[in-house]
Amino acid sequence: MDYCDTKSTQWPCVPGKKYYGRGPLQLSWNYNYGPAGQAIGFDGLGDPGQGGAGPYPLVSFKTALWFWMKYVHVMPQGFGATIRAINGAVECNGKNPAKMEDRVCLFKEYCQQRRPGGQPHLLDREDLGM
Repeated sequence: MDYCDTKSTQWPCVPGKKYYGRGPLQLSWNYNYGPAGQAIGFDGLGDPGQGGAGPYPLVSFKTALWFWMKYVHVMPQGFGATIRAINGAVECNGKNPAKMEDRVCLFKEYCQQRRPGGQPHLLDREDLGM
C-alpha cells in the first residue's frame, strides 16, 4: 500500500513515492507528509523518506514532534505536559521523581546535542507537578 489519498488535492502524491508509516510516530499518508515537510523544511511529498529514520534522524524526530504537537498534543505547555499526558499517572506529582528526572535529563541532553544551549522553553517543570 502506498498510502496515497488521491482526494487530497492540496497535497498531491508524487508518482512512485510511498507515504507509509516512517519515523518515531509512524507518519503516514500524503496529507501528513506534505504539511510536515512544509512546516519543517523538507520535501515531504517528493522525498518522504526524509520524514522517517535512516540517514535523516533529525528530520525524523522533527517530523514526529511536528505531528505530535499539531494533532496529538494540543496542550501548549511543552515537554513536561507531554510527560504528563503519556506517563503522568506513574511519574508526575512525586509518584516516581527518579524516572521523571531521568526522562527530563535525556530530553535536555538531546536538545544540547542538537542545538548548543538546549531549548529550555520546551520544558515547563510546573507541568510535572514540581
